[in-house]
Amino acid sequence: MIETIQLTKRYGDLTAVDGISFKVEPGQVLGFLGPNGAGKSTTMKMIAGFLAPTAGSVKVCGFDVEEQPIEAKRALGYLPEGAPSYGEMTPLGFLQFVADVRGLTGDARRRRLDDVIGRLQLSSVLGKPIDTLSKGFKRRVGLAQAILHDPPALILDEPTDGLDPNQKHEVRALINAMAADKIIIISTHILEEVHAVCSRAVIIAHGKLLADATPAELEAQSRYHGAVSLTALNVGAAKEALLRVSHVEEVEVDPQDHRITVFPKQGHSIFNAVSETLKAQNIGFTELQLEAGRLDEVFRTITQRPAKEARA
Repeated sequence: MIETIQLTKRYGDLTAVDGISFKVEPGQVLGFLGPNGAGKSTTMKMIAGFLAPTAGSVKVCGFDVEEQPIEAKRALGYLPEGAPSYGEMTPLGFLQFVADVRGLTGDARRRRLDDVIGRLQLSSVLGKPIDTLSKGFKRRVGLAQAILHDPPALILDEPTDGLDPNQKHEVRALINAMAADKIIIISTHILEEVHAVCSRAVIIAHGKLLADATPAELEAQSRYHGAVSLTALNVGAAKEALLRVSHVEEVEVDPQDHRITVFPKQGHSIFNAVSETLKAQNIGFTELQLEAGRLDEVFRTITQRPAKEARA
């Protein structure tokens, strides 16, 4: 597993990471979420052994990152923020260099190079200087070096940043394929990525861990959880009728697209009652949908709470 224990990083008076503790086990993909400046990249750099913590400790597959750094780094693949590399090298030269550093030789070396080049679709750019590549290809080269030695644990800082929708889909499929027998931590600000690849999510802000749950558990904290949304042909009539439905707390109409959201009273389900009321009143509607909850709203609520409490 990857385990952090009261992990802390201070820069003078600034506390970038403040006593963060969590565990990630094989088969889990942990989404590491937080606003800019929350301490995500700093935490990941400490896990990877790139930064020394001010206090606390990190273990990767049982190896303490500070006391057993070589063993911990052997077990880890790391894609830093921005996917830095040597711009004058070609992707093939860079991956061969990483293979040398990782001690890969013989048939195993050839298999691993062929595997990552194929998985990340790098064949067309293998002989071009990395500096001349698009941001998306640079990101793919960075991901290739992270998985080259087939490590049991992966730390991926913004792995799909700069990729087009097709490339994002391919990288997410790769992560899902590796997830069954690896420990994976992904830092991301793309909330759709949490749904696409993560089995668990941690939210931090101002260096503190504020939430640790599955995506579904986080969505259940949303005020939209259990709400019903729809588009009605006659918005005014629909709103008036829905306000009279039993166990309806509130009816909202989006001022831009006029989509209606019907909120239930706590502990009640209203989907069937909403549907039956609209049909009984002959009110035409489309896209009747039960809301699971909105992760972006939960994210804002959780991350803005410490600032509001500080102001208070």
